[in-house]
Amino acid sequence: MSRLGMELETKLTEFALALIDQQKARIAVPPQRSSTGFWFGGGNMVEDADGQLYLVGRYRNFGDSRTGLGAGERGLELAIFRSDDGGQSWQKQVSFSKLELNVGDRDVLSIEGSALGITERGVELFVSTEKAGIDYPAEFQSFLKPGTGVWTIDRLQAPTIDELKNAVIETVLESTDPSVLHVKDPSVYTAPDGDLVLLYCTHPYCWSSSNTAYATRADRSDTLSESHLDFFPRGFAWDIAITRGTSILDVPRIGAFAHQQVSLLFYDGGEALRNLDEHDRAVKRPRGYSCEEIGGVAYFLGGDMSRVFRLSRHKPLFISPYGTGCSRYVDVLATSDGLYATWQQSQNDLSQPLVMNFLTKNDVGRLLV
Repeated sequence: MSRLGMELETKLTEFALALIDQQKARIAVPPQRSSTGFWFGGGNMVEDADGQLYLVGRYRNFGDSRTGLGAGERGLELAIFRSDDGGQSWQKQVSFSKLELNVGDRDVLSIEGSALGITERGVELFVSTEKAGIDYPAEFQSFLKPGTGVWTIDRLQAPTIDELKNAVIETVLESTDPSVLHVKDPSVYTAPDGDLVLLYCTHPYCWSSSNTAYATRADRSDTLSESHLDFFPRGFAWDIAITRGTSILDVPRIGAFAHQQVSLLFYDGGEALRNLDEHDRAVKRPRGYSCEEIGGVAYFLGGDMSRVFRLSRHKPLFISPYGTGCSRYVDVLATSDGLYATWQQSQNDLSQPLVMNFLTKNDVGRLLV
């Protein structure tokens, strides 16, 4: 299927920019300190049958992933918040420490991205953690730095949010392939046919890139398919080192898109895994790097994830006007009232709170007319 024409791509871009509006965004959940290396986010928002909103994310405190826990606490708490007033305020309902997310003899060193879903059987929580007790493949064991571990993705299932605290923790995605050794940052998307798409990030043994993969689960099944590891390759410009998909949104079937299924794929990008030294007279711009990524968006048509088209081919679309410019982990929830967008946004103090923006149904209709 060929890509859309320029007019429709422009309309999609304007729609995405209105959703991820850096100026209108307001803080939903602040980090534990207003300082560099402190943030909250990396999760998603859901709505239950009664219209209550829940969001999940992790508190991250200062640390350096290259040296393990020797340089800070890093991801230390997974938390689920509830809102009874349409996202105007949030109250913590459930939280997990690193110790509470241990799996067998695998001790959690850091908590990363997570994804919450509401199913017919209750609630389902996917969470990625860095664990000790997992070896690198024999040929690459010397590359595992002291005090660090391997990232895997676990699942907890329970009838209610509160009962997740007593749920069995099951590892559902892990890898021994050196090229995709670390798996993390899950995101859930329900396709029009009812199948679950679990989007996630991979890193090689050498942490030299950040990539996007997904696995599917048929409706009413409990088993994930084999993963698709190369459906959305890294870009050629600003996203050449990092292309990490964070959420999928089906564009409302109204206006210019009334007669075709278009889905947006939001992603984080960067030019390098470390902050690049710039020429003294070079144009100063956010380039994106690990922990300070900037954002882009792509789309696919008719549910066909084998052909993904970038809207942000040459430049990022989402840059914070504050701090490092970091704008990442976009999630969008569609409700009967409109669209809720959340993401981590760098501030002038270099912290990254979870921020939120809301588009009403009228806003959406005006943008897509």
